[in-house]
Amino acid sequence: MTDHSRTQERTTRADVPDVRRASRPSARRRVLAAAAVAGASALVLAGCGLQPAASFVPGAAPGSIHRIDDLPEAASITVTSKNFTEQLVLGKIAVLAAKAAGFDVTDETNVPGSVAVRELMTSHDADVTWEYTGTAWLTFMAHEQGIPDKTEQWQAVKQEDARNGLTWLEPAPMNNTYAFAVRDEAVAELGNVKTLSDITKLPVDQRTFCVESEFNSRADGFKPMLEKYGLELGGSGENAVPNGNVSILDTGTVYTATDRGKCNFGEVFTTDGRIKSLGLTVLQDDRAFFPAYNVAPVIDSATLREYPQLRGVYDQISPKLTDAVLQELNRQVDVEGREPADVAFDWMVREGFITKP
Repeated sequence: MTDHSRTQERTTRADVPDVRRASRPSARRRVLAAAAVAGASALVLAGCGLQPAASFVPGAAPGSIHRIDDLPEAASITVTSKNFTEQLVLGKIAVLAAKAAGFDVTDETNVPGSVAVRELMTSHDADVTWEYTGTAWLTFMAHEQGIPDKTEQWQAVKQEDARNGLTWLEPAPMNNTYAFAVRDEAVAELGNVKTLSDITKLPVDQRTFCVESEFNSRADGFKPMLEKYGLELGGSGENAVPNGNVSILDTGTVYTATDRGKCNFGEVFTTDGRIKSLGLTVLQDDRAFFPAYNVAPVIDSATLREYPQLRGVYDQISPKLTDAVLQELNRQVDVEGREPADVAFDWMVREGFITKP
């Protein structure tokens, strides 16, 4: 399950040059928290194949993340996240890190929807979340086009969100963006295809695609992507991708259809656990068409001024979060049915960030 329907959401920009921490609990946070609880009680994440996670996380002792020196006993922060698999895992990582650093943590992960999480952050009723650069730029800041260069995209959202009293820390290598994948066993059959440009070298009848309906109609979706690579949807020449070569499917069905050979190339999200579990190979976007969706910790600026050590806590985690790592963590939840909190805890222990109590 992914966050890419987020680009259809819009929220207004606001200039907030200096925002002090809101008192907690606020009326807004109580309302949003109640919505999250209500959603959690009724919602089944059908696309992800798991029940929503509760606010429980295992106990954790310090590792490379240790208690902050001279941290007041009453120091508290609120962590929030969206309610799909990857965000649940990242949210629990953020909670565990803050607990190991000595904070009393309010766990408001598993909030339904990108906009609700954004409101918790911009209203300063939550202190920490993991957010995607592309989501912030396209959805929250309402820009028309994303920036493919990862560093430039992060710098752009960091600069703009500073006016909202939010600080973006260093981004992770993981980039949960669109991509196309081919089943492993077909790579050799298709001329050892490795890049999207390689598709243009194939015979027309081998240029078969499985895509979801939203991606098929997006301004930054299927047709513009083909055009970027010199292919024409619905054409009839040597650069054609005939309409009959394209299967429009539900998001979850795209993965299984690609694996079963219904099409050679299926639309995927680069950190989805099904890529690994089904044995799919992601093709390189060698002409940099897709926007960057790197994830980064976003912290309330006033909170960070009060506790500047938080930067060091999360900056040591981000470099470890690669596409391959998130594929595996997502797989453990979506395929094995493990709880996101347990997956996050085990990974944090393996990496030495925390230890078992």
